[in-house]
Amino acid sequence: MRYQNIKSELREGINLVVVDRPKKLNALNRETIEELHQAMADAELNDEVKVVILTGSGDRAFVAGADIAEFSQYTEEEGRELAAEGQRKLFDFIANFSKPVIAAINGYALGGGLELAMAAHFRLASDNVKLGLPEVSLGLIPGYGGTQRLPQIVGKARALELIMTAEMIDANQALQYHLVNHVVAQEDLLSFAFDIARKIMKNSLVAISTAIKAVNANYDPQLNGYEVEIEGFGASFATQDFKEGTTAFLEKRKPNFPGK
Repeated sequence: MRYQNIKSELREGINLVVVDRPKKLNALNRETIEELHQAMADAELNDEVKVVILTGSGDRAFVAGADIAEFSQYTEEEGRELAAEGQRKLFDFIANFSKPVIAAINGYALGGGLELAMAAHFRLASDNVKLGLPEVSLGLIPGYGGTQRLPQIVGKARALELIMTAEMIDANQALQYHLVNHVVAQEDLLSFAFDIARKIMKNSLVAISTAIKAVNANYDPQLNGYEVEIEGFGASFATQDFKEGTTAFLEKRKPNFPGK
Protein backbone atom coordinates (compact mmCIF):
# COMPACT_ATOMS: atom_id res chain seq x y z
CA MET A 1 0.00 0.00 0.00
CA ARG A 2 1.21 3.51 -0.84
CA TYR A 3 1.16 5.86 2.15
CA GLN A 4 1.09 9.67 2.17
CA ASN A 5 1.90 10.31 5.83
CA ILE A 6 3.95 7.33 7.02
CA LYS A 7 6.66 4.97 5.87
CA SER A 8 6.73 1.24 6.57
CA GLU A 9 9.81 -0.90 5.97
CA LEU A 10 10.58 -4.51 6.88
CA ARG A 11 14.17 -5.29 7.86
CA GLU A 12 15.02 -8.86 8.84
CA GLY A 13 11.78 -9.44 10.71
CA ILE A 14 11.60 -5.93 12.20
CA ASN A 15 8.90 -3.64 10.80
CA LEU A 16 9.99 0.00 11.09
CA VAL A 17 6.95 2.30 10.95
CA VAL A 18 7.77 6.01 10.64
CA VAL A 19 5.32 8.90 10.98
CA ASP A 20 6.45 11.09 8.10
CA ARG A 21 4.97 14.60 8.28
CA PRO A 22 8.11 16.59 9.16
CA LYS A 23 6.67 19.97 8.17
CA LYS A 24 3.89 19.38 10.74
CA LEU A 25 6.33 17.88 13.28
CA ASN A 26 4.65 14.55 12.48
CA ALA A 27 1.34 15.67 14.01
CA LEU A 28 -1.47 13.14 13.90
CA ASN A 29 -4.51 13.77 11.76
CA ARG A 30 -7.25 11.32 10.83
CA GLU A 31 -5.53 10.27 7.63
CA THR A 32 -2.30 9.51 9.48
CA ILE A 33 -4.15 7.52 12.13
CA GLU A 34 -5.84 5.52 9.37
CA GLU A 35 -2.52 4.83 7.66
CA LEU A 36 -0.88 3.80 10.93
CA HIS A 37 -3.78 1.45 11.60
CA GLN A 38 -3.39 -0.09 8.15
CA ALA A 39 0.36 -0.53 8.58
CA MET A 40 -0.13 -2.17 11.98
CA ALA A 41 -2.93 -4.39 10.69
CA ASP A 42 -0.68 -5.53 7.83
CA ALA A 43 2.14 -6.21 10.30
CA GLU A 44 -0.21 -8.28 12.44
CA LEU A 45 -1.04 -10.55 9.51
CA ASN A 46 2.47 -10.76 8.06
CA ASP A 47 4.28 -13.80 9.47
CA GLU A 48 7.61 -12.25 8.47
CA VAL A 49 7.06 -9.41 10.97
CA LYS A 50 8.31 -10.35 14.42
CA VAL A 51 8.68 -6.92 16.11
CA VAL A 52 7.41 -3.42 15.26
CA ILE A 53 9.34 -0.21 15.96
CA LEU A 54 7.42 3.09 15.85
CA THR A 55 9.27 6.37 15.37
CA GLY A 56 8.99 9.79 13.74
CA SER A 57 10.83 11.23 10.75
CA GLY A 58 13.51 13.87 11.15
CA ASP A 59 15.35 14.85 14.31
CA ARG A 60 12.82 17.18 15.94
CA ALA A 61 9.74 15.13 16.75
CA PHE A 62 8.35 11.66 17.30
CA VAL A 63 4.81 13.02 17.07
CA ALA A 64 4.31 16.57 18.30
CA GLY A 65 0.61 16.04 18.97
CA ALA A 66 -2.68 16.00 17.13
CA ASP A 67 -3.27 18.27 14.15
CA ILE A 68 -5.32 20.94 15.96
CA ALA A 69 -6.37 22.67 12.74
CA GLU A 70 -8.29 19.54 11.77
CA PHE A 71 -10.63 19.51 14.77
CA SER A 72 -10.70 23.08 16.13
CA GLN A 73 -14.30 23.54 14.95
CA TYR A 74 -15.64 20.13 15.97
CA THR A 75 -18.90 19.74 17.86
CA GLU A 76 -19.24 17.76 21.08
CA GLU A 77 -20.44 14.69 19.21
CA GLU A 78 -17.68 14.97 16.61
CA GLY A 79 -15.09 15.24 19.39
CA ARG A 80 -16.46 12.15 21.10
CA GLU A 81 -16.35 10.20 17.84
CA LEU A 82 -12.80 11.44 17.13
CA ALA A 83 -11.56 9.98 20.42
CA ALA A 84 -13.53 6.74 20.11
CA GLU A 85 -12.42 6.08 16.56
CA GLY A 86 -8.78 6.91 17.27
CA GLN A 87 -8.64 4.69 20.33
CA ARG A 88 -10.27 1.78 18.53
CA LYS A 89 -8.29 2.03 15.31
CA LEU A 90 -4.86 2.82 16.66
CA PHE A 91 -4.12 3.32 20.35
CA ASP A 92 -5.96 0.32 21.81
CA PHE A 93 -5.05 -1.65 18.70
CA ILE A 94 -1.34 -1.10 19.41
CA ALA A 95 -1.67 -1.69 23.16
CA ASN A 96 -3.23 -5.09 22.50
CA PHE A 97 -1.03 -5.95 19.53
CA SER A 98 0.05 -9.58 19.55
CA LYS A 99 3.64 -8.77 18.54
CA PRO A 100 6.07 -6.57 20.49
CA VAL A 101 5.76 -2.85 19.69
CA ILE A 102 8.62 -0.53 20.67
CA ALA A 103 8.28 3.26 20.55
CA ALA A 104 11.57 4.95 19.64
CA ILE A 105 10.88 8.54 20.72
CA ASN A 106 13.01 11.10 18.90
CA GLY A 107 12.30 14.68 19.96
CA TYR A 108 8.86 16.00 20.89
CA ALA A 109 6.14 13.55 21.94
CA LEU A 110 3.23 15.69 23.06
CA GLY A 111 -0.48 15.04 23.42
CA GLY A 112 -1.47 12.35 20.95
CA GLY A 113 2.21 11.71 20.31
CA LEU A 114 2.88 10.75 23.91
CA GLU A 115 -0.36 8.76 23.92
CA LEU A 116 0.88 6.87 20.84
CA ALA A 117 4.18 6.14 22.58
CA MET A 118 2.39 5.01 25.75
CA ALA A 119 0.26 2.60 23.73
CA ALA A 120 3.44 0.79 22.66
CA HIS A 121 4.64 -2.02 24.89
CA PHE A 122 7.65 0.00 26.01
CA ARG A 123 9.51 3.18 25.11
CA LEU A 124 13.06 4.21 24.26
CA ALA A 125 14.03 7.88 24.10
CA SER A 126 16.71 10.05 22.57
CA ASP A 127 18.42 12.46 24.92
CA ASN A 128 16.64 15.48 23.41
CA VAL A 129 13.06 14.37 24.02
CA LYS A 130 10.33 16.58 25.43
CA LEU A 131 7.27 14.71 26.65
CA GLY A 132 3.94 15.99 27.89
CA LEU A 133 0.15 16.09 27.71
CA PRO A 134 -0.67 19.78 27.12
CA GLU A 135 -4.34 19.32 26.27
CA VAL A 136 -5.72 21.34 29.21
CA SER A 137 -3.91 24.41 27.83
CA LEU A 138 -6.30 24.09 24.86
CA GLY A 139 -9.40 23.52 26.96
CA LEU A 140 -9.32 19.77 26.31
CA ILE A 141 -8.29 16.61 28.11
CA PRO A 142 -6.22 13.79 26.64
CA GLY A 143 -8.55 11.79 24.40
CA TYR A 144 -6.48 8.88 23.15
CA GLY A 145 -6.00 7.03 26.43
CA GLY A 146 -3.64 9.48 28.13
CA THR A 147 -5.68 9.82 31.33
CA GLN A 148 -5.63 6.03 31.69
CA ARG A 149 -2.17 4.93 30.54
CA LEU A 150 -0.10 7.72 32.09
CA PRO A 151 -1.23 6.91 35.68
CA GLN A 152 -0.61 3.21 35.01
CA ILE A 153 2.96 4.00 34.03
CA VAL A 154 4.02 6.87 36.33
CA GLY A 155 1.42 6.75 39.12
CA LYS A 156 -1.68 8.83 39.78
CA ALA A 157 -0.07 11.86 41.46
CA ARG A 158 2.64 12.41 38.84
CA ALA A 159 0.16 11.83 36.03
CA LEU A 160 -2.24 14.41 37.42
CA GLU A 161 0.58 16.92 37.88
CA LEU A 162 1.72 16.48 34.29
CA ILE A 163 -1.84 16.73 32.96
CA MET A 164 -2.87 19.69 35.12
CA THR A 165 0.28 21.77 34.59
CA ALA A 166 0.51 20.91 30.87
CA GLU A 167 4.30 21.04 31.31
CA MET A 168 6.86 19.08 29.36
CA ILE A 169 9.47 16.83 30.94
CA ASP A 170 12.90 15.99 29.55
CA ALA A 171 14.62 12.65 29.02
CA ASN A 172 16.08 12.42 32.52
CA GLN A 173 12.71 13.08 34.17
CA ALA A 174 11.02 10.60 31.86
CA LEU A 175 13.56 7.96 32.85
CA GLN A 176 13.14 8.80 36.53
CA TYR A 177 9.35 8.50 36.18
CA HIS A 178 9.74 5.13 34.38
CA LEU A 179 7.93 6.64 31.41
CA VAL A 180 10.80 5.45 29.20
CA ASN A 181 13.01 2.39 29.65
CA HIS A 182 16.24 3.79 28.23
CA VAL A 183 17.73 7.10 27.09
CA VAL A 184 20.40 7.17 24.40
CA ALA A 185 22.00 9.73 22.10
CA GLN A 186 19.70 10.65 19.24
CA GLU A 187 22.05 9.28 16.59
CA ASP A 188 22.05 5.91 18.40
CA LEU A 189 18.30 5.62 19.00
CA LEU A 190 17.27 3.46 16.04
CA SER A 191 20.28 1.16 16.22
CA PHE A 192 19.60 0.69 19.95
CA ALA A 193 15.93 -0.08 19.22
CA PHE A 194 16.93 -2.63 16.59
CA ASP A 195 19.37 -4.25 19.02
CA ILE A 196 16.59 -4.73 21.57
CA ALA A 197 14.26 -6.03 18.87
CA ARG A 198 16.86 -8.62 17.88
CA LYS A 199 17.20 -9.73 21.51
CA ILE A 200 13.43 -10.20 21.66
CA MET A 201 13.43 -12.20 18.43
CA LYS A 202 15.80 -14.79 19.93
CA ASN A 203 12.99 -15.89 22.25
CA SER A 204 9.67 -17.59 21.64
CA LEU A 205 7.41 -15.06 19.97
CA VAL A 206 4.44 -17.33 20.73
CA ALA A 207 5.22 -17.10 24.44
CA ILE A 208 5.82 -13.35 24.16
CA SER A 209 2.42 -12.85 22.54
CA THR A 210 0.81 -14.80 25.38
CA ALA A 211 2.74 -12.75 27.94
CA ILE A 212 1.54 -9.47 26.36
CA LYS A 213 -2.04 -10.68 26.69
CA ALA A 214 -1.54 -11.71 30.32
CA VAL A 215 0.14 -8.43 31.33
CA ASN A 216 -2.59 -6.38 29.64
CA ALA A 217 -5.24 -8.37 31.50
CA ASN A 218 -3.98 -6.85 34.75
CA TYR A 219 -5.23 -3.46 33.54
CA ASP A 220 -8.63 -4.65 32.32
CA PRO A 221 -11.23 -4.48 35.10
CA GLN A 222 -13.35 -7.05 33.30
CA LEU A 223 -10.61 -9.67 33.46
CA ASN A 224 -8.82 -11.59 36.19
CA GLY A 225 -5.16 -11.29 35.23
CA TYR A 226 -4.14 -14.30 37.28
CA GLU A 227 -6.66 -16.49 35.47
CA VAL A 228 -5.47 -15.22 32.09
CA GLU A 229 -1.89 -16.01 33.15
CA ILE A 230 -2.84 -19.54 34.26
CA GLU A 231 -4.62 -20.20 30.95
CA GLY A 232 -1.71 -18.84 28.97
CA PHE A 233 0.81 -20.83 30.96
CA GLY A 234 -1.13 -24.03 30.36
CA ALA A 235 -1.58 -23.33 26.66
CA SER A 236 2.17 -22.87 26.30
CA PHE A 237 2.70 -26.58 26.95
CA ALA A 238 0.89 -27.41 23.70
CA THR A 239 3.16 -25.25 21.51
CA GLN A 240 6.05 -26.36 19.33
CA ASP A 241 8.07 -23.51 20.82
CA PHE A 242 7.78 -25.08 24.29
CA LYS A 243 8.99 -28.41 22.95
CA GLU A 244 11.92 -26.76 21.18
CA GLY A 245 12.80 -24.52 24.12
CA THR A 246 12.88 -27.29 26.70
CA THR A 247 14.66 -29.71 24.35
CA ALA A 248 17.33 -27.11 23.57
CA PHE A 249 17.80 -26.41 27.28
CA LEU A 250 18.28 -30.09 28.08
CA GLU A 251 20.62 -30.52 25.13
CA LYS A 252 22.59 -27.43 26.20
CA ARG A 253 22.16 -25.60 22.89
CA LYS A 254 20.47 -22.43 21.74
CA PRO A 255 16.82 -22.91 20.71
CA ASN A 256 15.58 -22.41 17.18
CA PHE A 257 11.95 -21.52 17.80
CA PRO A 258 9.51 -22.37 14.96
CA GLY A 259 7.05 -19.71 16.15
CA LYS A 260 4.19 -22.17 16.58
